[in-house]
Amino acid sequence: MLRIDGRTNDQLRPISFKRGVVKYAEGSCYIEQGDTKLICTATVEEEKVPSFLRGSGSGWITAEYGMLPRSTRTRTPRESSKNFPIGRVMEIRRMIGRSLRAAFDLQKLGERTIIVDCDVITADGGTRCAAVNAGFIAVVEALHYLKNLGILKSLPILDYLASVSAGIVMGKEMIDLCFEEDSTASVDMNLVMTEKGRIVELQATAEGVPFTKEQLDHLLEMAKSAIFRIISLQKETLKDILEK
Repeated sequence: MLRIDGRTNDQLRPISFKRGVVKYAEGSCYIEQGDTKLICTATVEEEKVPSFLRGSGSGWITAEYGMLPRSTRTRTPRESSKNFPIGRVMEIRRMIGRSLRAAFDLQKLGERTIIVDCDVITADGGTRCAAVNAGFIAVVEALHYLKNLGILKSLPILDYLASVSAGIVMGKEMIDLCFEEDSTASVDMNLVMTEKGRIVELQATAEGVPFTKEQLDHLLEMAKSAIFRIISLQKETLKDILEK
């Protein structure tokens, strides 16, 4: 049985990346993943790291995440109009930051911070995963900027990394859920994995109906294959940087 948008259960939505889209940012990437659209910018802040890293020579990568008011079907108030970020936003920020830090050698980055700002233009499921996918490209572009300045000798990439959502909808395991699927899923999962097949982040939750280890294994295998396809697209997008 085909899904609501005509895909098979193991099929990604169409994905496209466009990097270098923000003039003043050291790194930037626009992603379309189905109808989910967002932009990530990477800003380099020299000699600024969390207090526990001061004097260590190690750098840091962190993330911000927000949704434009009409990125959703009804208006989402701007975060600036609230007294503090909601729990979901803080969770997503931390997930993106943790994921991106796993892909780079922070010691070789030096004592500086890269801030990745992820702004959702249109939300149709999987925004945090799309942010990781585009955020990785934005960070690589920022690192290339530092290399061109002679600050870095090489790009401190430990491994390529990508993310995809998965879930169980009407009893069927599937990947890269759109909004309608995500909102009715009995199991919701997000996976971040490196090209070497190592898991960085695994979030899997049953929404009322517990799932089996066999179902989890099936979801992981489908998601792993999808992540490798996304990494292939990332490499193609970064080809001119990687060849230098």
